[in-house]
Amino acid sequence: MGKREVNSEFRVPSSELKHAVFLDRDGVINECKVIDGQPFPPLSVNEFVMLPNVARACRNLKQAGFILVVATNQPDVGRGTLTQETVETIHGHMRSHLPIDRVEVCYHSGREVPECDCRKPKPGMLLRAARELNIDLSASWMVGDRWRDIDCGHAAGCRTVFIDYQYDETLRQQPDYRARSLLEAAELILNLELRKSGTGQ
Repeated sequence: MGKREVNSEFRVPSSELKHAVFLDRDGVINECKVIDGQPFPPLSVNEFVMLPNVARACRNLKQAGFILVVATNQPDVGRGTLTQETVETIHGHMRSHLPIDRVEVCYHSGREVPECDCRKPKPGMLLRAARELNIDLSASWMVGDRWRDIDCGHAAGCRTVFIDYQYDETLRQQPDYRARSLLEAAELILNLELRKSGTGQ
């Protein structure tokens, strides 16, 4: 039931490994409703509100040569409380405003036996994107606001940035870095890449 969506406009050459920034969707790109300390996704395109400076952050990362991949769990589809068509409509709207190369979606409910390999914290969505887009995971990043995102990034071999909204949940593993927004995360990533390459000296 995991699904991928590819934006052909931003296809990458297959001749060399690329660096990517994997982005969780809800809470990283768009606002969440927080109820009793827990975040909930938008249920329609009208409820989909992008967070401040997200377009700028994505543009800066793209200009620096990163592939941008959204990797999102959408278990409400598997649980029957949200339609796949609605999620795809939201993603079409999102991609019309952002230079996203690919969207990886897990629609499983999280209650399947056996479990799927695509639902975060498992790294299946990142591994699939890496295979098909020639991504070097060890040189890539995962940015998220939930423990599942951080564990997924670690499992895939990426460096991680945690956007901390003080949800009522505990991290299982510590992130490599913390930020207060996607823009701050993007600036952190770009500064670290500049230092690594020596061009920031």
